[in-house]
Amino acid sequence: MRILVLGHTGYLGRHVAAQLSTLGSVRLFGGGRSPDADLRVDLATADTGRLAENLSDLSPDAVVNCAGSLGADPVTDAEVNARGPAVLCAALRRAAPTARLVHLGSAAEYGSCEPGVPVTEDAPTRPATSYGATKLAGTVAVASSGLDAVVLRVGNPVGPGAAPMSLPGGTALRLHRAGRDQDAVVRFGDLSAHRDFVDVRDLARAVAAATAAGPLPRILNIGGGRAVPIRELVRGLVAVAGFRGRIEEAGVGSSRSAGVAWQCSDITAARDALGWEPRFTLADSLAALWASTGAPGKADPVA
Repeated sequence: MRILVLGHTGYLGRHVAAQLSTLGSVRLFGGGRSPDADLRVDLATADTGRLAENLSDLSPDAVVNCAGSLGADPVTDAEVNARGPAVLCAALRRAAPTARLVHLGSAAEYGSCEPGVPVTEDAPTRPATSYGATKLAGTVAVASSGLDAVVLRVGNPVGPGAAPMSLPGGTALRLHRAGRDQDAVVRFGDLSAHRDFVDVRDLARAVAAATAAGPLPRILNIGGGRAVPIRELVRGLVAVAGFRGRIEEAGVGSSRSAGVAWQCSDITAARDALGWEPRFTLADSLAALWASTGAPGKADPVA
């Protein structure tokens, strides 16, 4: 089986590629802007015809699109998250119309949810930010493409190597920089919102399952299946880091998730369709994330 992973050098793409490489009879190709990519492409600016030619040369049986913009700015979000999937679908219809397309969407597409009620895939989509809106546009492009495609609506990824732009990755980086200084102060905005965190390694397993032959729903939620206060994630990282300073919380939360106080995905459909469920706890994820920073943890001796 020939599988192309777009965005293979990014946070999610690296884990997805690593998981797929463990499968038997898989020949893996990487796609993206990196010089060593098998398919050099930037979906934000790609020409459909040229991309179709390159895809035809690779003849993939499955394509996994991990490329995405993490809310950098509205223009970049639109180019990468909305235009990118549309161009990819158009090129695949020309070059590999029978290939399975697995596209990574986002739970941000749902927007604000009723507290205490996990959202199913047929819930209304009311994104609160340009990030969520552009991810939704990408989902619509994939789901309406006529291809053999599935969108995995991903919760909040956490785990080893988390991107510094993300809350888990950024928190780990700040705690790493603060070190063991008892007078250190790490400041955050409001941490009261609840999110559905999913280990990136569990996400990679879901992607691998979705590349297998057989019918799938157009959209599947991939999350941890429970709503966790962001404050709990920060405290968990503080504990595993052995941080001795002070955490201060004031102001508003992340602009990427503004206006969304509570979010949790119902992952029943993914269990049924993929035979998948999360294996890692949040504690597992935070320990692996901290270990990936290379910093000493609470169990390590103080120099």
